[in-house]
Amino acid sequence: MADKTSGFWSEFKTFIARGNVMDMAVGVIIGGAFSNITTSLINDIVMPILGIFTDSVSFAELAVDIGPATITYGNFIQAVLNFLIMALVVFCIIKALNRFHKKKETAPPPGPSPEEKLLTEIRDLLKEK
Repeated sequence: MADKTSGFWSEFKTFIARGNVMDMAVGVIIGGAFSNITTSLINDIVMPILGIFTDSVSFAELAVDIGPATITYGNFIQAVLNFLIMALVVFCIIKALNRFHKKKETAPPPGPSPEEKLLTEIRDLLKEK
């Protein structure tokens, strides 16, 4: 039983030590901070502009009373817009990264070195003789 648990912990340590896990942790932390930015963008800029057209300052105030229940559909609209903006930004970032990696991969191969050029000239001269 001790071998199984020690094997488990060593595998776990190997998993944690991988760069992918650390990259993912950094991404989650930055994503949480970025979520606050997009929420502020929605609540402080987009919603007041849209509120002009709906005669409401904020969509959060939009609600329907059905009997004793209040359905606040404005909060849902804000959440959907927040998600769409977040998805758009992530898409743009990934698209830019893919373009960067594609350019990096399609870089032309380096030309022949001076030694290779000299050897090619010697070979060509020897062929002529």
